[in-house]
Amino acid sequence: MLYRIAADALVLLHLIFIIFVVAGGFSVYKWPWMGFVHVPAAIWGAVIEFKGWICPLTPWENKLRQLAGQEGYAQGFIEHYILPLVYPIGLTRDVQLILGTSVIVINLLIYGVLIHRLLRH
Repeated sequence: MLYRIAADALVLLHLIFIIFVVAGGFSVYKWPWMGFVHVPAAIWGAVIEFKGWICPLTPWENKLRQLAGQEGYAQGFIEHYILPLVYPIGLTRDVQLILGTSVIVINLLIYGVLIHRLLRH
């Protein structure tokens, strides 16, 4: 039971991290120091997608699920949990490139607006 709770908590942490990677730049508006945390996280998220790597949290979750007597999964977190909601047919290399590019474009827009506001004042 404890391993299952830990695996579920890790899935939640993973999802929060993904949301932070995509939209964490907004936190910089309120707390400018968050840029020092967010920029490396966004770069990491984009690199994971561009390289086609599996996030290190995924094998950890799988191990916890196995210890709980559940089955793990072979694909990455996004393909297993997120893409079935958005892309039911599964993750392709092209989709990974689109996701990685989206992370960069969204964050460039966020930081561009932030820098523009700072320069105006």
